[in-house]
Amino acid sequence: MLEELRISDLGVIDDAVLDFAPGLTVVTGETGAGKTMVVTGLGLLFGARSDAALVRSGSARTAIDGRLRVPTNGRVAGLLDELGADLDDGTLLVSRVVGADGRSRAQVGGRSVPVGTLADLADDLIAVHGQTDQLHMRSPARQRAAIDRFGGAEIDAILTAYKSAYRGYLDIEARRTELVDRARDREREAELLRAGIADVEAAAPLPGEDVALAAEVARLSHADLLRGAASSAHAGLLRDPAGDDVPDAVGLVAGARAALERAAPHDPSLKIMADRLGEAGYLLSDVATDLAAYVEDVEAQPHRLEAAQQRQSVLATLVRRHVAGSDLRAGEGGGVDEVLAWAAQATERLAELDDDGSRIAELTALSQQRHEAMVTLAAQLTSARERTAATFGSAVTAELRDLAMPHAAVTAAVRTTQTYGPHGADEVELQLTPHPGAPSRPLAKGASGGELSRVMLAVEVVFAGADPVPTFVFDEVDAGVGGRAAVEVGRRLARLARVAQVIVVTHLPQVAAFADRHLVVVKSDDGLVTRSGITSLDDTGRVAELSRMLAGIEGSALAQGHAGELLAAASGFKLSL
Repeated sequence: MLEELRISDLGVIDDAVLDFAPGLTVVTGETGAGKTMVVTGLGLLFGARSDAALVRSGSARTAIDGRLRVPTNGRVAGLLDELGADLDDGTLLVSRVVGADGRSRAQVGGRSVPVGTLADLADDLIAVHGQTDQLHMRSPARQRAAIDRFGGAEIDAILTAYKSAYRGYLDIEARRTELVDRARDREREAELLRAGIADVEAAAPLPGEDVALAAEVARLSHADLLRGAASSAHAGLLRDPAGDDVPDAVGLVAGARAALERAAPHDPSLKIMADRLGEAGYLLSDVATDLAAYVEDVEAQPHRLEAAQQRQSVLATLVRRHVAGSDLRAGEGGGVDEVLAWAAQATERLAELDDDGSRIAELTALSQQRHEAMVTLAAQLTSARERTAATFGSAVTAELRDLAMPHAAVTAAVRTTQTYGPHGADEVELQLTPHPGAPSRPLAKGASGGELSRVMLAVEVVFAGADPVPTFVFDEVDAGVGGRAAVEVGRRLARLARVAQVIVVTHLPQVAAFADRHLVVVKSDDGLVTRSGITSLDDTGRVAELSRMLAGIEGSALAQGHAGELLAAASGFKLSL
């Protein structure tokens, strides 16, 4: 709710403060006194386009400050929290400054913000219906949301189900699209894995084979050296009986053992050492036998060496291709062992990639099912909106008959698109047919300023209770009407004021009589509206102001009597609400 508005250097207003209250507040005054500047100031405060021409002549800037009571939860509270705006017990300070150079600045809760933020706040706080602008209900999204609220539980239930289906469809479609978009990369990866696995399968390496091959190649490459070393060692251990008389190790050990055994009867300890020499002799004989066999086995095998080296080359290529720098490296181990680990992991990965095709098919089928469910609910939503729009149009048209627009008709056109969004596939546009035979046009293009305000009054009255905006502002909503129609305008404003704060700039006493608070704008002698130039009237002051509005002169007893009758009739109507 708007509690206070301060306007400085705007048009004819020098410095003025307006205090507002719940219910219906009317602003009256002589023609040219600056009443419409109040609405203009409210428009600027809530994001209307700035115009340097609005700055009072001789001033450097126009400043608009507002104090509002705002909800402590919901979208507005969330937006204010994001902005870091300061709230004082639910009270918000908003300001807008427009310089003579046309530049504009805005603040919300002590924080500098883009001017667009003011318009964002206005969506949930105020509906300004001026002679030249309609800050509320002009966007198709807002009109659709209003129709949805007007539809009540029926549309709400369908819309809730549709939103769930829409989110489910988007989730499945996103997953399917991701797989499809990555299919080419994944197919390329699969082809590389298949080729790598084929390489490994063709080579058929065995665990530890590269280590065994390295040992074999080393032995075959040094066959002569190994044979010579083994022959020399064998000769040293056990000489050829047919050879020279050079003693060998086995013979020497045997001779040492025989010497000890001859003396052993005289000292048992020599017997022990003789036995040990016997064991050494047996061991040397075994080694000599093994060396002889080794010499027989070791021989140069060029063909086998070449084959082993070729095999080493094959395994080295596998290691280089499929282990070095691979994301599928196994743990520590030999090169071939890592190749085998890579092949095992690559096989698992390939199975995952090969499953993508079937997964895409599954997701495609599921996406189609959810899309069909979403489309079905969207069609139900469209039907419900069309029924609601017809009811709404009839109700607004009926209101217009009593607002001096007997031949006008308002419709809510529901147009279905091929694009599905979070609220369905419908666009809703409020249209006005000013008289039979005339084409229907969007509200802002189908009516003059005064007619548009009356149409919006009828719309807001019909929407009352469905639209959560707490404050409505109307400028000259009664333009072009009088008599009974003016009384009907006042009644509708009073009815709307039972569910929201309503601020009206009017020149008709029939409308002003329904006010809960009556503000009058008076120019000073120098032609400016100062702080003292806006006054809240008491009962006596209201009679005097209504008399002036009725007769155009002050002090008319007849006009005062008529004013009293208007106030009494309006009071009785408000008591009946």
